[in-house]
Amino acid sequence: MQSEDQPADRVRLPKSLFGALLPGNRSAVRLAITILNISEGDVFKGPKLLQENSGSVLNSRMVGLSVGQMHATGLSEPVEITFSHQHQPPNMSLTCVFWDVAKGSIGNWDTQGCSTEPGLERTVCRCDHLTFFALLLRPTLDLATAQTLTHISQAGCGVSMIFLAFTIVLYVTLRLSLQRFKSEDAPKIHIALSSSLFLLNLTFLISVGSSSQGPPASCWFRAAIFHYFLLCVFTWMGLEAFHLYLLAIRVFNTYFGHYFLKLSLLGWGLPALMVIGTGSSNSYGVYTIRDQENRTSLELCWFQKEPALYATVHAYFLVSFLFGAVVLALVAWNIFTLPSATAGKEQGQTWKSVFTVLGLSSLVGMTWGLAVLTPLGLSTIYIFALFNSLQGVFIFGWFTILYFPRKSTTVSSSGTARMDQAHSASQE
Repeated sequence: MQSEDQPADRVRLPKSLFGALLPGNRSAVRLAITILNISEGDVFKGPKLLQENSGSVLNSRMVGLSVGQMHATGLSEPVEITFSHQHQPPNMSLTCVFWDVAKGSIGNWDTQGCSTEPGLERTVCRCDHLTFFALLLRPTLDLATAQTLTHISQAGCGVSMIFLAFTIVLYVTLRLSLQRFKSEDAPKIHIALSSSLFLLNLTFLISVGSSSQGPPASCWFRAAIFHYFLLCVFTWMGLEAFHLYLLAIRVFNTYFGHYFLKLSLLGWGLPALMVIGTGSSNSYGVYTIRDQENRTSLELCWFQKEPALYATVHAYFLVSFLFGAVVLALVAWNIFTLPSATAGKEQGQTWKSVFTVLGLSSLVGMTWGLAVLTPLGLSTIYIFALFNSLQGVFIFGWFTILYFPRKSTTVSSSGTARMDQAHSASQE
């Protein structure tokens, strides 16, 4: 079990163990070291411990030790199992666990009798018995940090909700006063995104502000609602990117009958199907983050099965984010290169182009991309919590500048508002 860039895994058995197992004239004893990959199947999932610690077995690998036919427990000297691994981010911790066959109907993970000595690229487990061992990887946050991040997110979500409400009210006012707002699709898409983001922030504040204790059905329902609006936000950000692609990249020969109706069915319907599928697999429950001393730092009604979380949140977000990033990059390329080919470019055009790209980035969810930086350290987690919770403020600013009535349409110099109006009108 050795690679070029990692130290070798190692097992050390104390001499006292063999002294106890080789009495009399016996000169040999059978030693078995078993390495199992438990990525497939549900035998070693250990639902209780993994749920409580919100963790997963590192590399899906466990090591089994047995000597002869004896059930070795309460050893005077511990056995040592050294697991090699990649350097883990600072917000993750490793805990030595073993499989206790006496727990439950098929067994469960436990830590009794084991100690953990963490290292950068290797972790040493010392246990006073022989069985199957593994490393449990779980997120950690100290209580003060968790409270600070929660307060930042709550404040940002509250402010964001206020500005999103302003955005919705402004849209309703413009729709009642301006005829073109009744036929344009782009403002409708912006409001659908704003509405889903408003409801996501609301469910987040309710979920954080309420206890996860209570009937399992209540926690299941809150997790499903939060999951639904989160997926709605991801979907509508992807649809914003799709609409932007039609406006700025594929400008001609584009027509869809009942365009916004189809987008709505996708934007609100696809997340519902995902939540129904996730809920039917009983994936919702209490999600717990603990500190290094195994004390609870934060509890939420969220996922209790990591495969469902990766498939329906992480992968879903990644597809939406990458699509939005590609479209935004293409639009930015057009904005910054096309004006340079024309003579007499007005002063300040570059800053207007930069502002246009920043405004569009709020619609396609580029602030969510800061999540990929969070493993780098605590400071990036603070940055992500702050900027991502203020997405509603950025959307309000963009919506106001783009659509608020005025004598001169300054932003239209970028071509975005002009293409928006022409394309939306051609679809009706």
